[in-house]
Amino acid sequence: MLYDRIKLLHLRIYAMENFKNSSSQLLCLLQRTKRSFCAIISVLFLCLLSYNSATMFFAKVPFPARNLQEQPSFSPETVAGESRKSFSVPSLTNLSPSVLFGIKKEVSVEKLKIHLPLSSKNPNLVVFARNPTEPASFSWEVTEKSRKSFSVPSSTKLSPSVQFPIKKGIPVENLKTHLPLSHKNPDVVFTNRTALQHPKRRKKRNQAFKILGSEAKMKQFSVRMKEFLLNSSCEYRFFMTWISSVESFGSRELFALESLFKSHPNGCLIIVSNTIDSRNGMQILRPFLAKGFKVTSISPDFKYLFKNTGAESWFNQLMKGNVNPGEVPLGQNLSNLLRLGLLYRFGGIYLDTDVIILKNFGNLRNVIGAQTIDFQTGNWTRLNNAVMVFDEGHPLVYKFIEEFSKTFDGSKWGHNGPYLVSRVVLGAGTGYNFTVLPPMAFYPIDWNRIGGLFEGPKNWDPSKSKWLLARFRKINRHGYALHLWNKQSRRFRVEEGSIIQNIMFHHCVFCNFSSLDM
Repeated sequence: MLYDRIKLLHLRIYAMENFKNSSSQLLCLLQRTKRSFCAIISVLFLCLLSYNSATMFFAKVPFPARNLQEQPSFSPETVAGESRKSFSVPSLTNLSPSVLFGIKKEVSVEKLKIHLPLSSKNPNLVVFARNPTEPASFSWEVTEKSRKSFSVPSSTKLSPSVQFPIKKGIPVENLKTHLPLSHKNPDVVFTNRTALQHPKRRKKRNQAFKILGSEAKMKQFSVRMKEFLLNSSCEYRFFMTWISSVESFGSRELFALESLFKSHPNGCLIIVSNTIDSRNGMQILRPFLAKGFKVTSISPDFKYLFKNTGAESWFNQLMKGNVNPGEVPLGQNLSNLLRLGLLYRFGGIYLDTDVIILKNFGNLRNVIGAQTIDFQTGNWTRLNNAVMVFDEGHPLVYKFIEEFSKTFDGSKWGHNGPYLVSRVVLGAGTGYNFTVLPPMAFYPIDWNRIGGLFEGPKNWDPSKSKWLLARFRKINRHGYALHLWNKQSRRFRVEEGSIIQNIMFHHCVFCNFSSLDM
């Protein structure tokens, strides 16, 4: 019995030693397996890193197609809701190596398309319309450099307004697939290259079209003008121009109309404007019409006004985009020219909409006003075109129009307005039969001192009130009109006891000052 126990004990000791040896061997095996696993992961990571690095420098290389004689074809393509035609070439046609094209899955080789991009950068490209019944031919076009244009035979299914241009000496197979835009192809959207290079010029040219208004109204201009002038029996003929919106025709402009009819109840006023010549515009003029005053608004016809004058050619070039409008708003310069055309064609009195009439113009004829004078010599130094009175067809007005078209500069403020009339009158000489009135007539207060007219006496100072009243009486007695210089005075409010308030009381028609915001 004792022997069996000792034997069993030896067996247990032997098993424990075997387990210990087996555990040591297993642990060594696991350590080796762990190192192998890390090595495998490292290899996979290096492969992924190499793949990503390779894709950064990957470039697509086109495969040239085999050269087989197949005809090109057109297939319809819908672009922006309109059906257009894009030129497609079978993949077996000899293509320029600069063309890349993609193959859609399950699309046959015969249906592959190459969309040719439109470009205006190639100086060797010329596109013009051709009769599809004419045979293929080579023709020369002489421009800055001699170029050669190739006409595709009418047997091929090409658009009649597209031809492939090639430069002399270049094989047909090396042609670039950049087609210039054509004016005459209705399926191609044309972009004016001049306007593209000069976005400001394009923008201001669009402003010109906006100022012109509808063609239907322009065609009625001469008829409407003659009917209004004949049927109204005008004692005085006044003109104003307005190029802004109807909403911007405010209380200050309406008071200018009141002062006009206060001094000239039998006069006629024509506001030449595309915006006032509307339902909303006539609503503004309705109170004057209800009082029996003769006022209307008519959209201008520039071509009619400038016909047979120096401005005719200038205006046509402007409409073609060949005149640089400059930085000054185009509407302002067109207004300068429009007033000259009205006076030359019809004769009468032109007024800016910020001019308040103080006295009847009955004894004025062929006059223009000086804005500033030299106090030492008494000679004028600058004229202004905010108020002008001239007979129909007056030669000085013709000279004004001619000077405008010859020396137009849209980047200098006043160059086509006050400075223009000053230049012409300075070199006019004798024989024009006109008079230059002193500043007191139309411009008693210069633009840099206009704010003083809106100021009332501080704390009702008696001496200040007395001085303001004396100043008002002098302007009202010796002046024909008062230019408010809207650009400078628009921000001023009419204060109690100011010169402007006194003028408003003496020259109003409706005298509704509660709603008047000067």
